[in-house]
Amino acid sequence: AMLDKYLEQLKSLTYEFKAEEKKKGIKGTLAIAGPESLPSYIFNLGRFQQKPSLQLLFRDYPGGYISPTDVPGRKFVQKLLKESAVAIVAIDTPALMELNGRWHEARNKPDEILTLFKTAYQKLADPKLIILAPVKCETYMQNPESGQKMLRRIQDKYAPLLEFFQDPIRSDKLAVITTPVQTVGCVVFLKIEVENMNQPRFYFRKTSFDAQYSPQDSEQLLRYMLRFMLRLYIQDRNWSMFNSLREIFNPDAELKQAVDRFAKGCKHGGGFAVLQGQSLLNL
Repeated sequence: AMLDKYLEQLKSLTYEFKAEEKKKGIKGTLAIAGPESLPSYIFNLGRFQQKPSLQLLFRDYPGGYISPTDVPGRKFVQKLLKESAVAIVAIDTPALMELNGRWHEARNKPDEILTLFKTAYQKLADPKLIILAPVKCETYMQNPESGQKMLRRIQDKYAPLLEFFQDPIRSDKLAVITTPVQTVGCVVFLKIEVENMNQPRFYFRKTSFDAQYSPQDSEQLLRYMLRFMLRLYIQDRNWSMFNSLREIFNPDAELKQAVDRFAKGCKHGGGFAVLQGQSLLNL
């Protein structure tokens, strides 16, 4: 029901709108009663009308949780990072790209993201997949060249984080990819207005008055996640997080065939890239 509500918000956007308003536009995740009140999104995968073979549990949290002043929220995020096989770092793309990234630090908080990963990934027992996911990126995905420009900006602005991932003490356990998500599909960046004590407000507009909600590439996250998780399952390794998978999936040949077909749809180029850990994604 909650996902349906968010979907309806995206479908009913006006011709011009401002992101992250309290009463209009795209609303963020809320946790009125604290971290434990945050919803979980469960997706079951398997044969049609049969018991699911795999269950994926997604957790989201308010952006303010990464602030050093929100101690309970920050601890909650650190716990999620430690326990999860996959971490998705959503990137506010207009903040990254416009005005040479003037609002990138304020909106995306790369330093705080780095600190969280440093705490959570001190001692890695199992492999992890990190997905850098530029969102609201329609303006910057008009052609392969603009997508590559966005990728270069990510590599530049997130260089300290990428260097941390590449440290030899953990690099063999980490796969890092970029998967842009065109959140609405029918909108482009319009302008930035500064309001109320130097607060940037990002405005967007539809490509036409009758443009319909048409997101693109949102399934790429799932393709790469399954590719990563099933690669490790198929490997003859005793990663603790996959013990339960080994009890569920059988036989290997049928599973690998299904994942092979699905993974062939993973995109490359034009903003999509495997920055690290290709061996953890090969099938």
